[in-house]
Order: sequence, then structure tokens, then C-alpha cells
Amino acid sequence: MRTEGRRKAICLVPDLCFVSCVFLRLFIITIAISNFSLPAAAQSVVSDNIKHDTPGKTIQQGQSVHIDVNLTLVNVTVTDPYDRVVTGLEPDNFRVFENNVEQEIQYFSSEDVPVSLGVIFDLGGSMANKVGKAKEAALQFFKTANPQDEFFLVSFNERAELISAFTNSADDLQSRLLSASGKGRTALLDAIYLGLSEMRTARNGKRALLIISDGGDNNSRYNEKDIRRLVREANTQLYSIGIFEPFGNRSRTPEELNGPSLLNDVTELSGGRAFSVENISDLPDVATKIGSELRNQYILGYHPSDKSHDARWRKIKVKLRTPRGLPPLSVSAKTGYYSPGL
Repeated sequence: MRTEGRRKAICLVPDLCFVSCVFLRLFIITIAISNFSLPAAAQSVVSDNIKHDTPGKTIQQGQSVHIDVNLTLVNVTVTDPYDRVVTGLEPDNFRVFENNVEQEIQYFSSEDVPVSLGVIFDLGGSMANKVGKAKEAALQFFKTANPQDEFFLVSFNERAELISAFTNSADDLQSRLLSASGKGRTALLDAIYLGLSEMRTARNGKRALLIISDGGDNNSRYNEKDIRRLVREANTQLYSIGIFEPFGNRSRTPEELNGPSLLNDVTELSGGRAFSVENISDLPDVATKIGSELRNQYILGYHPSDKSHDARWRKIKVKLRTPRGLPPLSVSAKTGYYSPGL
């Protein structure tokens, strides 16, 4: 990405004092102090959304300069009808709309970048006979990481607990996870809240949570409205692996029936995705798929045409211009963001 800005160089020549002795006499001739001020040299590269006739502002010595760069970034995943990740697309294949107004894409990347990752792991009693495979899935997810990535781990049953703060050592998280066992009730919403709160200390710009759970919530202090609000405010993608019984075999408790829709709602809102698994043997493969998806996303950036700082929710819609010869493609991206406040 090219950084455009204004470069100013100011050269100040210090006062010059000369003392001269003439004809061996002890007369001191003082030469007046002169200030030689060189004009400021400036070269300006102005972007298209700045008026070219805007008068320049003089920067005084010692004065700080604040540049406000209002760039909105959107992580985008593209998949084919077989749910396989599609790579190799170009900027012209994408269109971005904010509040139904098309935006100019000014930044585009498809490179693998360091990610800050959090795993939200269900240790409730209903996971007792599934926790082994669920741990295997989490470990498989860690294996997809890069050396520059960082991780944390939150587990939950009756309450959510931060098992490990951010670390670059996947081995450390694995050892902590392997010693955990399932028991008690399920505080899923509290765990998501804790995970998003911990993500505020992340070092990387790209951030994601992976939720591994078998159902809804029955013991949280926070409610779904609280979590949706926090997901909207957080610049974090949520992915989930829901370990569900076939629908006909599920118990009729409200929380278990509501589990799939809850995970679908929060992940879709963030631009992530929810995966349902009925055969626990499929868990490691699904975790690997999610890790691969995070490594093969497109990043689109634009300067919003609406320059107001009103702290309002702005809807985002990403559409595709599918290249010839490809089948219909699906796109996943966050549904919006809050504009900056005053």
C-alpha cells in the first residue's frame, strides 16, 4: 500500500557572529548577527479525495502534526459451491457498498499476515464424551498457525476463565488444554465476552476467535443483546464449530435448540462463519479448514465517502464480479462497523 502524505523539510542556519581585529589595534569590530532563513522545501502528493487548491498550512518548529487516516478494512472470504476457498481474485472482482453507496477500493491484499487468535473452549458437562475430539480439533487449529501469530485460550463451564493470556507458544496452550475436563453448566456468552475483551490487547491487526461448543447457553450473566453489541464494536472475526446431535435426537431444552442459531448470528455479524459437526471425528478436519480460510482471505480497504464522525452503525455489503468460467461464488464479510465519534 502506498502512503501518501506531505513531506516538509525546514532548514535553519544558526546566527553567525564574526569578530575581526584591524591593523593590530585593540578595536573590536562586531559584525551584526544575521539570520539566514532558507525557504521550506515541500513536495506534496495529494490523493484524489483532497481538494488540490487547498492552501498549505505553515508548520512551526516544535509543533506536532496529527494526520487522520480514515481507512476502513474488510476481511473477505470467497468460497465455491463445494465450500472450498477461492484464491487468485483481483481487485476488480470486488465491489464494496457502505449504506448502499458504492465505495472506491483503494487497498487490496491477499497475502497471509500475522493473526491474533483466541480459542473459546466448551468444558461444560454435556461435552464430557466429546471433549477428547474437541481438544484434538483445537490442537489441529494451532498447527495451522504461523510463527508470528499469537494465541490465548478461554475455557468455560459454569463460568468463563482465561486459561492463558496471549502467547506465541502453541505448545504451552496445548499442555494447558490437555489437562482440562468437562463438567457443569454452560456460560457460553460470558466466554465470548471474555474473549473479545482479551482481544483488545492483541498486537496484530487481523484478529479472530474460534468457538468450540456443543450447544447454547444456560448460565451466563451477559445476554445475546450484550454480545451482539460487543461483536459489532470489535474488529474481530468469529468462527464456530458447533458439535450438535442430529436434530431429531436433540433434547428439547431451549438452550440446546437455540445453540445453532446463536452461533450463526454472532459469526455472520463479524464476517466469520459457523460450522456444524454431527460426527465428532470430523472436528480436526473442520478446524484445519478454518485455519486455512483465515490464511486465504482478501483484505479490502476504502476511505468512506461519508466523512461524518457520528458514531453510527454503517452497513457493509461486499459483492462479486465473478470471472468468466467460474461457478457462482459466495462471499463472507463483516456486516458493518461503527463510524468514529467526535
